[in-house]
Amino acid sequence: MSSRPASSSTDAPPRTKKRRLWRRILLGVVVGIVVLVACARPMLPRVVRWYVNRTLSRNLEYEGRIGDVTLHLWRGAYSISDIRLLKRTGNVPVPLFSAKRLELAVQWNAILHRRIVAQVVFEQPQVNFVAPSDESEGQSGGGTAWLQVIQQLSPFKINRTEIHNGAIHFRSYVQQKPVDVYLSHLEAQVGNLTNIQGQSTPRMATVDAKGLAMDQADFEFHMKLNPFSYRPDFKMAVLLQGLDVTALNDLAHTYGGFDFKGGWFDLVVEAQANEGQLEGYVKPLFRNLKIFDVVEDVKYDANALQFFWQAILGVTTGILKNQPRDQFGTNIPFTGDLTQPNMDILGAIGNVLRNAFIRAYLPRFSAGNQSFDGMQFEAPSITNPTNLGAEQ
Repeated sequence: MSSRPASSSTDAPPRTKKRRLWRRILLGVVVGIVVLVACARPMLPRVVRWYVNRTLSRNLEYEGRIGDVTLHLWRGAYSISDIRLLKRTGNVPVPLFSAKRLELAVQWNAILHRRIVAQVVFEQPQVNFVAPSDESEGQSGGGTAWLQVIQQLSPFKINRTEIHNGAIHFRSYVQQKPVDVYLSHLEAQVGNLTNIQGQSTPRMATVDAKGLAMDQADFEFHMKLNPFSYRPDFKMAVLLQGLDVTALNDLAHTYGGFDFKGGWFDLVVEAQANEGQLEGYVKPLFRNLKIFDVVEDVKYDANALQFFWQAILGVTTGILKNQPRDQFGTNIPFTGDLTQPNMDILGAIGNVLRNAFIRAYLPRFSAGNQSFDGMQFEAPSITNPTNLGAEQ
């Protein structure tokens, strides 16, 4: 009885041979990629650091400095620490922008919409605008497409931005005593910049921010906009409430020649732009305002002119305030092209009288205003409220 010969690899069917060949090729490719990444991994942070520095150095007015670069390959991200953008010319003592950490990463939940996009997260960012004592000493960041600069740092389009514990400062070094008016503890989100959700409405991107003005007054900002519009197209709402006006004394003294003795400041802004045509209003309100004090101003005012200026402001605001609410304020409408909006000065003066003698304005958005439908949100409780009296 003859035995059956053992099968060899040469006797295997052609399909089996091809499968084994492809498995070996695939395994070789995977092993090659792993070896390549393992060898290149120590060099990647240096390469990314070189690319970021090169991108930032293209700006002729500002230079960039960064700290360490850390890669997070397992989640498709990298982070940059200690970013600073400094003005090349002039003697500006603060950077235009700084951040403790910036992270660029793939936005994984966007894959559900079959899109590969990126998100940016800023930790402790700070922006410093500086009023110019001369042309070289000012700092506004104008003239540079900063969004494009950030976009160049990511291989994918940026769809979402988060800001944690941010700050925005307006500074002035015109006089010996510096001015610093700021928003702090900012938490903000900017979403759907690339319209991955496929919304049909033209205002698809959203901006929502909350923070504190001068470390103590509630601030909120909300916006809907079309980032693809050639001419600006947006709706915006701003609410600031309960700011102690004495925190603004450096600003008031530098640019107004007076100071506050006490009071509270509220601000409401609503605006919309359609194809670059702007419409909206600004509503500044002062409660329990005190500008002039005979004893204190006689004691501390450096000259008679400043004393009489304080007296004029104090008497004027006292006459034109709403007595039941102890509030001085107005509503300032504006319209026109976004580059040159027109303020309705006569309307603003009329609204001062309306607030004083007819109805006091409240720190809230205009009820029933169809132009700003959907942008209104509930105002926080009034800080240090007084008698409300007649309100609007």
